[in-house]
Amino acid sequence: MRQLGESLAIPSTRIRSRQAGAYLSRYKGKGMEFEEHRLYQPGDDIRSIDWRVTARTGIPHTKIFREERERPVLFCVDYRRPMFFATRGVFKSVLAAKAAALLAWSSNHHGDRVGGLVFSEFEHQELRPQRGKAGVLKLIHALVEADTTRRAAVAPVAMDIPMARLRRVVLPGSLVCIVSDFRGLNERAESHLLQIARHNSVWLLFVYDAIETALPPPGAYRVSDGAKTALIHTRSADFRQTYKARFKQRRNHLESFCRRHGMSLIPLSTDSDLLQVLRNELVVRVAA
Repeated sequence: MRQLGESLAIPSTRIRSRQAGAYLSRYKGKGMEFEEHRLYQPGDDIRSIDWRVTARTGIPHTKIFREERERPVLFCVDYRRPMFFATRGVFKSVLAAKAAALLAWSSNHHGDRVGGLVFSEFEHQELRPQRGKAGVLKLIHALVEADTTRRAAVAPVAMDIPMARLRRVVLPGSLVCIVSDFRGLNERAESHLLQIARHNSVWLLFVYDAIETALPPPGAYRVSDGAKTALIHTRSADFRQTYKARFKQRRNHLESFCRRHGMSLIPLSTDSDLLQVLRNELVVRVAA
């Protein structure tokens, strides 16, 4: 997926903190990008003197560079059990992993440091932001090797626990991409997200399956998790309408939450063209 990921253009964000790397900041200092000449002042590093301009004018001049600044990009990927579901396309977990991989390769291509957090009911893997393709490969390895085979019944894990962990590890000035279906996004989780968004750019990649938006036509449908089976009856019009309204309310809440607090929401359906959706969304952000 490296070549496809590198075709995506992740927009640079407004600098929110002093950091080192490949994003141009408004602060002036040493770096790789030439900014301007000015008269030499006592205390300037003599290694920065521009001898050509000095010789031409007869007055010492020094070079000023615009400092390059680097951005950590963290991918927080939801591997809880509801993510291992789909009725078409691919499992939500597969779509989440592919989205994270594509954006990670794009981040690496643009000189960012890549890290992440992969969480489930069973484990949390934290990856420090790292330069180069090694950071991307560590993230992909964590996604591939995550323990997703346990069948034992476990209590659902709300979003507040992984968001609290994410808040502790994220560095100011980062781009934070959270890929999830956002089940269990309670007030505590939203509070952690607000604190993260104060000093970072936050993208919520909302993964869902078509059957979560609306139930199929009236009938009785057999479903299975591989161990047990059950029947879902969709004959009741009231039940179908309530089901549809519940998903719409959850999506509207996410949209409103992101709009109020300056976050970005990217909806991803399991049967969508992932690469095209990401390209369209990123074009909008670059234009903005």
